[in-house]
Amino acid sequence: MKINKLIAVPFLVYTSMCLAESSFSWHGFIAQGVNQSIGSDFISEDDEISFDLTEIGLNMRYDINSSLAVVGQGVYLNGGNRYERGARLDYLFVDWHLPKLGHWDTHMHLGRFKSPHWLYSATRDVPQTRSTIVLPQSVYFDNFRDAALGSDGVLIQLSRPSEQGNLRLNWSYGNAPMSNYQTKALLGEFAQGKLEQDFVQQVSVYWQPPSLNWQVGASWLDSDFTYNAVTDDFLVDGGRSVQFYTLSAVYYSENWEFTTEFQRNTKQDYGGFSPSYFLEEHGEGGYGQFRYMFNNNVSVLVGYDYFVADRNDRDGKKLEERSQGVIPAYFGYMKTTTVGVQWEPLPQWRVQAEYHWVNGAGRLTSVPSPGNTPFTEEYWQMWAIQAMYRF
Repeated sequence: MKINKLIAVPFLVYTSMCLAESSFSWHGFIAQGVNQSIGSDFISEDDEISFDLTEIGLNMRYDINSSLAVVGQGVYLNGGNRYERGARLDYLFVDWHLPKLGHWDTHMHLGRFKSPHWLYSATRDVPQTRSTIVLPQSVYFDNFRDAALGSDGVLIQLSRPSEQGNLRLNWSYGNAPMSNYQTKALLGEFAQGKLEQDFVQQVSVYWQPPSLNWQVGASWLDSDFTYNAVTDDFLVDGGRSVQFYTLSAVYYSENWEFTTEFQRNTKQDYGGFSPSYFLEEHGEGGYGQFRYMFNNNVSVLVGYDYFVADRNDRDGKKLEERSQGVIPAYFGYMKTTTVGVQWEPLPQWRVQAEYHWVNGAGRLTSVPSPGNTPFTEEYWQMWAIQAMYRF
């Protein structure tokens, strides 16, 4: 039985019993923009200028009593080819504030919780909280947006403030539903079967000094996926095992800030293309972003993002050789330079614009194969402008 089925009944029963004692608050956002990818199908085909940059969301919090609340958010997204278009439930969970454990403040989230394990993983769903419209793909792979945002299961968060600094610990376990769109986006249009995430377990830790002007963190992820083929499928049964490690640091100054995350990962793919297929890769990536604030309303950003699918094949030549030249070598890496600007004319409004120069296609698909190489040139570009309103 899947985890979301196990928690659904007590979730509904308890919230309905406590309805009378509750208080309710809600907020939302609307964002619309225009974007283009030039020399790549990352956003749209044929280098078309696209208005597929729509984000509409409504989130709420329902306080049942001083220690129990229900939190949720539904959104409508249209990001072109970056992720699935349409409405979805981003999260819906019970937030239980547990009794203190010594000096530790503890929360347990049951349901479809939001992941707090990377710097932007718990805020990437709200456009006003992102550093850029298109986040660094080395860590925030857009094809995997819904599964990375959260899972159906349990999250435990512990925090301990002290004179020496603030310490936060997070642990979660669950799985995320995989749609037919995600199956085809990750494996290719030829995939007829169903991709499932068997489980994902994550642990993270963050520390800030008393001054709160910088922060360091680390996280670990372990997950298994299974592909169940169907009759007349181009693929056979298979799966993937992933281990993902990250280190992060943020420094805040009066007029500027620097943010960086670095990840290393190990992937084992088996089956899929043939019953005997097996491939193990050790990838890595990361980004650095520098933001300068001219005042409270205007800031500029410069960033660099780097990803390689296999540290033993940094130029992608082995990938090209394995495919007998069908998969270009530049599908083994992706390097992106970004410049951007943010303007907040009013407290609830933001206008954001950015331009990206990209070398490689390593984040256009999770599993490059002769039948799954989205069109892109070795060197390509993209830009985006988006107006955002929150209420």
